[in-house]
Amino acid sequence: MTRYIDSCPVGCRSEFAPTSLVLPEGPLLRCPECGQLVSQSTEERYLESMQEFDDPRGTLPDSASSSRRFALGKKWLDRISQLLQKSPRETRLLDVGCSSGAFLHTAKKLGFSVEGVEPAPKAAKAASDSGLPVHCGFLQDMSLPPESFDAITLFEVIEHLKDPSSLVRECRRILKPGGILLVGTGNAESWTVSSEKAGWEYFSITNHGGHVSFYNPISIRKLAESCGFETARIDTRNVRLVERHNASPALYRVSKFASELLNFPAKLSGKGHDMQSYFRKPQASPLQSR
Repeated sequence: MTRYIDSCPVGCRSEFAPTSLVLPEGPLLRCPECGQLVSQSTEERYLESMQEFDDPRGTLPDSASSSRRFALGKKWLDRISQLLQKSPRETRLLDVGCSSGAFLHTAKKLGFSVEGVEPAPKAAKAASDSGLPVHCGFLQDMSLPPESFDAITLFEVIEHLKDPSSLVRECRRILKPGGILLVGTGNAESWTVSSEKAGWEYFSITNHGGHVSFYNPISIRKLAESCGFETARIDTRNVRLVERHNASPALYRVSKFASELLNFPAKLSGKGHDMQSYFRKPQASPLQSR
């Protein structure tokens, strides 16, 4: 059975090389040009794993984590406002892969004009039923007006795609000049990967359906810039040295304390495992929308 991803999602032409990070699907493969890691999952396994996202509950946080999720979303939105130099009420935002609308609810509460796109019908319906303007389907099929949004967010989307460039170019087309694209994904060059190796839960297609493509600051920048964006900033945060299920309670407590000590230096050095990349559509781009 053939692999779902057979060439570098970033667009490099080099042949993949196997790594020492061995998953149930086989060793992760690495692009020698940009460092992108890809899974050897088959298309059948990939599609099967993606079924978990068609759930009305989607990404809605439980009561215990809702305040933390709101604070985190506000931090990202504040950064977008800072980069745009616009207030929330002046900003039209589109969340692509919005699921049941958790992030959109945060943005709406803060005063942003919001819309969403979600391909999973049950999750899209749940978002619409909660009062959010959400389109069901894929962004590339929507034919949204050009230059109609100030900001677009992609959270936990790009690691699912074998051909992310078509989506990124469509985001560029519908962004206003100077608009911001925020891409949230994992960082495969983090200290977490250095410590946990193949045990990092983000690599698991069983725990995280559809995770088949793993970025680093170099590869995400290369992808965005090849699609006509400028890099505004790339932030990383958080370190984890061991997964809870792979350690005794005592060892996990010790590792968690050590991780907290490493969080700040990881942020400074770009080695956190949560990566938020902010890209800007140039005011006058040499590339034409495709």
